[in-house]
Amino acid sequence: MTPFEPALNHLAVARDILLTPFGLDEAKLSKVLASMFTHKVDYADLYFQFTRNEGWSLEEGIVKTGSFSIDQGVGVRAVSGDKTAFSYSDEISEQALFDAAKATRTIARQGSGKIQVASSLKGLDSRSLYLRDDPLHSMDANQKVQLLEKLEKIARAKDPRIVQVMAGMAGEYDVVLVARSDGVIAADIRPLVRVSLTVIAEQNGRREMGTSGGGGRYDYSYFTDALLEQYADEAVKSALVNLDARPAPAGPMTVVLGPGWPGVLLHEAIGHGLEGDFNRKGSSTFSGRIGQRVAAKGVTVVDDGTMLNRRGSLNMDDEGNPTQCTTLIEDGILKGYMQDTMNARLMKMPVTGNARRESFAHLPMPRMTNTYMLAGDKDPEEILASVKNGLYAVNFGGGQVDITNGKFVFSASEAYMIENGKITYPVKGATLIGNGPEVLNHVSMIGNDLRLDSGIGICGKEGQSLPVGVGQPSLRIEGLTVGGTA
Repeated sequence: MTPFEPALNHLAVARDILLTPFGLDEAKLSKVLASMFTHKVDYADLYFQFTRNEGWSLEEGIVKTGSFSIDQGVGVRAVSGDKTAFSYSDEISEQALFDAAKATRTIARQGSGKIQVASSLKGLDSRSLYLRDDPLHSMDANQKVQLLEKLEKIARAKDPRIVQVMAGMAGEYDVVLVARSDGVIAADIRPLVRVSLTVIAEQNGRREMGTSGGGGRYDYSYFTDALLEQYADEAVKSALVNLDARPAPAGPMTVVLGPGWPGVLLHEAIGHGLEGDFNRKGSSTFSGRIGQRVAAKGVTVVDDGTMLNRRGSLNMDDEGNPTQCTTLIEDGILKGYMQDTMNARLMKMPVTGNARRESFAHLPMPRMTNTYMLAGDKDPEEILASVKNGLYAVNFGGGQVDITNGKFVFSASEAYMIENGKITYPVKGATLIGNGPEVLNHVSMIGNDLRLDSGIGICGKEGQSLPVGVGQPSLRIEGLTVGGTA
């Protein structure tokens, strides 16, 4: 076997797709970057991208829709102080690059120019957190249809009360290349797949819905029969539980959050507030609080973009910096923020590899990757047994948060009452209302059952949507306000 360097391998593939067919090479990219420094900007970069994606959906036993698209282009950015000029083109050519570069010179400040363009571009050391194969080619069209049909049959066979099944699958092959004014050139090849399942159960004229699914940076072979069974079990169980659910009570109460996907509350309630741009501008409730206690003892939260095959993982961020595991809160103390290059420079803090963008047509900004709370030492059964009267929330739907004050509202899609330490009956319509930093300070027990989500997370910020991961162990939280229907 011949060993190979993943970074160089990625770069070779990216050159073949994004540069060579258009008559471009590193020397020409250097000239484009140099032209942007005519007015002495601080920093500049070029972001090339080629994306191939598809989607399939099944309803009423028939695969009714399918989509396929190819997109490619380049984004050109110049940064001067805290100002950014950005232009993009879906045409990749030397002329398009120079035209886009010319458009970015409008922000230049007289006398700046802190970073010089290197005479040659260098490869960036990297790792290989996932395969670089195109997942769309891992199955033919018939096999993709058969997978969805199989998932539907499995779900319907679980219970006669299942009256409707909707299933979908999606795949993406993303190749990116970044050339920077400090001489760095870097590339990544990013596969991504996902399967989703929604079922509707009916009983005595009442209908309830359950959902499940998962994925990650794999090809379609990841979705084994055993995994499809798991998805069907989860979706059907959720729908059937809600058929028997009673109206949720309202008022302050002890709440136990289950492990895994409930970490989406953590993601929204405090995650966005720990992104560098909000803190540099002073708009986050966490601004200026590094070194202060922001959570109960035992609460440790990290953002980790280096996890193998995870939906939110990246070999490098969208500025060509290696991703890393960043400790945000340690034992309740705020340790740092998630940073891209510009905000880190202006705040005089380290770059954490959290610059992300939806596509070449969007600006990068500090974003989460896989954000989760570390496990504690409590058995989950012990946590439940400690609650005399409270709510056990194991799955969530939508939610909203205001990062300026940390206030959030989240709806639980599957929840149960806890009475005298026992899970009793399911409830419907439970909404959790609170303040992120306050809630962190009311965590009284942390489970030893850390779990990550199954690979379904999508995060939105300033109109850009990105794949992310969330996770947490079971948590007991005191005095959380529950908005109910009873």
